[in-house]
Amino acid sequence: MIPEPKDKLDTTAITVVSGPEDETLVWRQVDWRRAEREVRRLRQRIFTASKAGDLVRVRRLQKLMLRSRSNTLVSVRRVTERNAGRLTAGVDGEVVLTDEAKEQLVSRVHDPADVFNAMPVRRVFIPKPGGKQRPLGIPVILDRVHQARVVNALEPEWEARFEPKSYGFRPGRGCHDAIEAIFQVAKGKNPQRMWVLDADLAGAFDRIGHDHILNQIGSFPGREMIRAWLKAGVVENGRLSRTEEGTPQGGLCAAAHNPPYEQRWVMRSAGSWGPVGAGWQSERCA
Repeated sequence: MIPEPKDKLDTTAITVVSGPEDETLVWRQVDWRRAEREVRRLRQRIFTASKAGDLVRVRRLQKLMLRSRSNTLVSVRRVTERNAGRLTAGVDGEVVLTDEAKEQLVSRVHDPADVFNAMPVRRVFIPKPGGKQRPLGIPVILDRVHQARVVNALEPEWEARFEPKSYGFRPGRGCHDAIEAIFQVAKGKNPQRMWVLDADLAGAFDRIGHDHILNQIGSFPGREMIRAWLKAGVVENGRLSRTEEGTPQGGLCAAAHNPPYEQRWVMRSAGSWGPVGAGWQSERCA
């Protein structure tokens, strides 16, 4: 086990780097190739440091990512232009559609006087197969931007730790990759594997322990932001409910902090269900 750095790196108030604070932002003049290149390069540095086990360097790079102006620009663009739910408002009823509103959103994220305060999510329901409904939590637009920024800092650290045969909620991976991996070991007259276990974690998002998540992420610089989102509550039919466990599906950060918890649970369960030493292999696609 790699010891956590001794210094406290919580990030509840974020200052600006990667760009002059007094520079006037014109949305249509942003050099998006440069911004995305800077974010991608910093993600790669976090991944490399995590792979090497240099946790102190990981934390320093994550702080840099959370302060990065390029990260904020890319995150605002992702939430307001590329995300499928960009037209869906949270509890504040706010959506950001115009260039001027996007410029103001960038300024709000970087305003030192604007103290971070997580807002409750708005609960909506979408249909599932079999007539059931899946609850989704819609964060306010400001929280979505902060979550996108946190994902860029947290995701590459855990990408370096995940099992190679894990496919759920990971960038560039999906169910089709898991299906292909299963096919490769099960094909032919003498397959490497003779059977497949299809399992699901009932209410995985609904019952995730907050303390376990926070313990897993350790001294991550955005730890207190994640804690605030976990405890922010849910508004349904105008009534606010506290969230003592679980995490709402629908937020950008939900998928990022679920795999560290779920993967350990699955692998621990696999040890009691199947002959791990005899060639057990798991393919996770969700």
